Amino acid sequence: MNHDQKEKGHPRIFEPVAFILTSVTAVFGAIIGMQIITTLGVTPNTSIIGALIAMLIARIPITIFKKYKSIHRQNLVQTSISSATFGAANSLLIPIGIPFLMGTPELIVPMLIGAALAMFVDAAVLYKLFDSKLFPATGTWAPGAATAEAILAGDKGGKRAGLLGIGTGIGILGAFLHIPMSAFGVAFIGNIWALSMFGIGLLFRQYSIPFFGVDVSALYIPHGIMIGAGIVALVQVSMLIFDKEKRSAAPHTKEVAATLEAAADAEFTRPIKEAKKALLLGFVAYLGVAIIIALTGGIMTDMSPGMLIGFLFFAAFAAFVHELIVGIAAMHSGWFPAFAVAFITLLIGMMIGFPPLALALLAGFSAATGPAFADMGYDFKAGHILRGNGKDRDYEKEGRKQQYITAMIAFGIALLTVLVTYKGYFAQNLVPPIDAVYVSTIKAGASSEVARQLLLWAIPGAILQLIGGPSRQLGVLFATGLLILTPYAALPC
Repeated sequence: MNHDQKEKGHPRIFEPVAFILTSVTAVFGAIIGMQIITTLGVTPNTSIIGALIAMLIARIPITIFKKYKSIHRQNLVQTSISSATFGAANSLLIPIGIPFLMGTPELIVPMLIGAALAMFVDAAVLYKLFDSKLFPATGTWAPGAATAEAILAGDKGGKRAGLLGIGTGIGILGAFLHIPMSAFGVAFIGNIWALSMFGIGLLFRQYSIPFFGVDVSALYIPHGIMIGAGIVALVQVSMLIFDKEKRSAAPHTKEVAATLEAAADAEFTRPIKEAKKALLLGFVAYLGVAIIIALTGGIMTDMSPGMLIGFLFFAAFAAFVHELIVGIAAMHSGWFPAFAVAFITLLIGMMIGFPPLALALLAGFSAATGPAFADMGYDFKAGHILRGNGKDRDYEKEGRKQQYITAMIAFGIALLTVLVTYKGYFAQNLVPPIDAVYVSTIKAGASSEVARQLLLWAIPGAILQLIGGPSRQLGVLFATGLLILTPYAALPC
């Protein structure tokens, strides 16, 4: 075991220096996230930056800073900056940009309140699901694995650090040539079935026009496939949850049933019973957030009582499904189609017939869920590897708890940062580009042709997801590849 673990217990976030350092890096991460999401339309993974900051601080010749030679303290710093980056950019700034572009600035603060609450719920649900049967710590979570290896390389130095340097150099060169090297790197880490379908999806999206003269996005093919795959994925998740109950209900004595249940959960630190409870509470929490958004946003008067009830339950259900689909894609591929899945929610809401302002809040609410879920999964994966891949279960659970507290503090700092700075961004018309897509779609309205395309392509998406099963996630990953907008994410061999 690493020398860092000789300390009594895992390093804690509320150590004075740790709290100050992670708070400062959280502000830094939030600003980076907002700046890049408004100018480039993407959110950078700042985990490595956080780890490097901690490594540099550890080399300051002052006793109090030497503690940051600990890979676990470095892990807390990277968790903080990463959480703040995705929290500020994806979970907060994107949602509030929608009412701004809709010309309804009075809805910005209600949307910010709802998005912030959704972000915290999102993270809390992942904390209760990580390393369960649904989202195992042994899953790929590629960016988290890469962050952990970078921290270990910096800790051990030598050949490992040299290889990291070579890999970093190749990544920088590729990025300079506008090649998304993250997709290349993920290919070495992930599940071969999931990533094969992800790659095929990328290829179709990249070359459908030059080779076949068909714009798959304009025909809503990726969106339809994701709807079909997402519905089946939801059923598969439900089956995983209730599978144990069926086996326990078989004609066994209570002692035998308890033994079977314990054996099934032995490889995970989160029993399926806890995961099931977390999902239920998560849905109830999302329903509560939807009610708050409806009340503070003043949209209750725009709908009949029946439509209002329908809106509340649809919004909660959409947020719930959104985080699961985004989490599944993130775990298997290292990419998560949060923008696109929120867009799908918007399209379905338009077909139901919700009024424009309700649709704006619906799109923002949906967009706020998922990114925090996925990013925290990456951070927990990094911590899991650094803590010895769960060999010491108590240490693993304590370390994950400290990461969770760190992330929640970072989300709070991200919220304050966005609250203080968003007016300056909007005054310069600096808004995440995806918001323009949401708003133009709301103003254009839905059509029967869009509905037909979505239903048509939902069928192959459902079949593909059914064939692959919950472990391979073929349908969700194929749809994820189709939804990725990054040019040349799939290069010809």
